[in-house]
Amino acid sequence: MILKREFSFDAAHYLPDYHGKCERLHGHTYRAAIFVEGVPDEEGMVMDFVELKELIRDKLLSKLDHSCLNDIIKRPSAEYIALWIWNEMMSVIDDGRRSLKYVQVWESPDSSILIDRGDFEKFSDRLEVARG
Repeated sequence: MILKREFSFDAAHYLPDYHGKCERLHGHTYRAAIFVEGVPDEEGMVMDFVELKELIRDKLLSKLDHSCLNDIIKRPSAEYIALWIWNEMMSVIDDGRRSLKYVQVWESPDSSILIDRGDFEKFSDRLEVARG
């Protein structure tokens, strides 16, 4: 079974190696989703939605919401934001009974990236976090 929790955050960013208007500082209301695959526990849940909401708040929103994403991720494209979210969440979700299945990030209502474990394993070495 796969459960999904969506959330949103407001943040600014710029794309330093991009040639166009996105190389200048601008903002988005991002939407993202965490997909968790697993077997229901004795209470019938793959994962408690309240627990997932709290993890998202503590691990992600506390850092991303109303921030300049370049202070967190050197090249904060939707693709690298998704990789960063995967990196932050996999250790708190993967427990043998359940695992992170997908991360999806929308930069606009009709433009998103969806990544899975294979994408993370293949491309996570390209993810550069900013040094505060």
